[in-house]
Amino acid sequence: MTHFDLAIIGTGSGNSLVTPDFDDKRVAVIEEGLFGGTCLNVGCIPTKMFVYAAEVADTIRGSAKYGVDATLDGVRWRDIRDRVFGRIDPIEAGGREYRENGPNTTAYEGHAEFVGPRELRVQVGDAVETVTADQIVIATGAHSVVPEVISQSGVPYHTSDTVMRMDELPSSMVILGGGFIAAEFAHVFGALGVDVSIVTRGPRMLRAEDDEISAEFTALAAQQWDVHLSAKVVGAKSSEREVALELDTGELVAGEVLLVATGRRPNTERLGLENAGVATESDGRVRVDEFGRTTVDGVWSLGDASSAYQLKHVANHEARVVAHNLVHPEDLRAFDHRFVPSAVFTHPQIASVGMTEAVARESGREITIKVQRYGDTAYGWAMEDTTGIFKVIADRQTQQLLGAHVMGPMASTLIQPVIQAMSFDQTAPDVARGQYWIHPALAEVVENALLGLEFD
Repeated sequence: MTHFDLAIIGTGSGNSLVTPDFDDKRVAVIEEGLFGGTCLNVGCIPTKMFVYAAEVADTIRGSAKYGVDATLDGVRWRDIRDRVFGRIDPIEAGGREYRENGPNTTAYEGHAEFVGPRELRVQVGDAVETVTADQIVIATGAHSVVPEVISQSGVPYHTSDTVMRMDELPSSMVILGGGFIAAEFAHVFGALGVDVSIVTRGPRMLRAEDDEISAEFTALAAQQWDVHLSAKVVGAKSSEREVALELDTGELVAGEVLLVATGRRPNTERLGLENAGVATESDGRVRVDEFGRTTVDGVWSLGDASSAYQLKHVANHEARVVAHNLVHPEDLRAFDHRFVPSAVFTHPQIASVGMTEAVARESGREITIKVQRYGDTAYGWAMEDTTGIFKVIADRQTQQLLGAHVMGPMASTLIQPVIQAMSFDQTAPDVARGQYWIHPALAEVVENALLGLEFD
């Protein structure tokens, strides 16, 4: 049995908990997968690097509308892939080595399972060790969910964990799902020349977004890809050449490769939480309070393992809070989940923060809404944009911003002034007229949206 001051299960955002406060402490870092977690290895960073290549390809194809004649001569998939992972894999390896050889860290490259409130059984290969700690942090992330109709069918399939490392670019792909992951990979592979079909059980894609954004994006998606809405998969079969999904409508949707993008579930099922008395929510998340504490004294959790937001910037925020709380029990800080933004790097890009229109109306407030089209601004003219919109929602009486929902180029960047305004309690008129807006920058879309709100 080996005792530590702190044991961290998971090396995504949990890895950042090893702050200078623990320089004179003993820390165990336990990881059974890749060091760096989802974001570095199979999530945010590699996907956005692929998205950038997709954007370049789309720009070339669409250059004629600007009077520039260009052709896309080809796509070197392996070069694109190797550029991405040639950057990422050394970072993963460096993070692993740093924890293995750190002055106060012991790295266990295996699986951890609770056998008591602050006691872990750690298996590394065939070796098993008991680890105890004064404090334990569960930061195990999440994993891809694969419906039984696929997993039990025997057909080959990819998830977001594997699809980016394929050796060859397929000629066609079926994507099962209609959320963030499905929309982003549809953009990536479609832009790189793959015939993409999407099968989703919902009536629209990106249903978590504001209804107006979701509806408009779904219409644009149907123009880019073969989209099957409100479709239930009742069977799957494969041959040497393709994988086919059988839908309840009687349709057969086939492609050379199947990508399953039906969501992610917290990595908590194999942790033996019941042995420690750590409670979970109905969806498998570790139950935590506003400070990151679980139901067991000395056990904490953060990120996808416990948060309702499967977003890296949320996990990083929670890690900063927990890092403080681990060493300052007399001065606990709370998570701030008031205005959590998100973005979908699809085509067109989407970003959101705060209330949707439906939620704002249900709140009982008297609201004002403005939808500003990119194409009604000078830079929108330059871009020949016809689909981009910036939607803001505010309280008509207090002038406080309640939400923003954007679809169009640079949406994830353009929304930042609204995130800042909401976070620092600035009113819409203050943001719109309390500063200069560079003319004719694309940010005028934000300015004009704010100016379009009507207040009492």
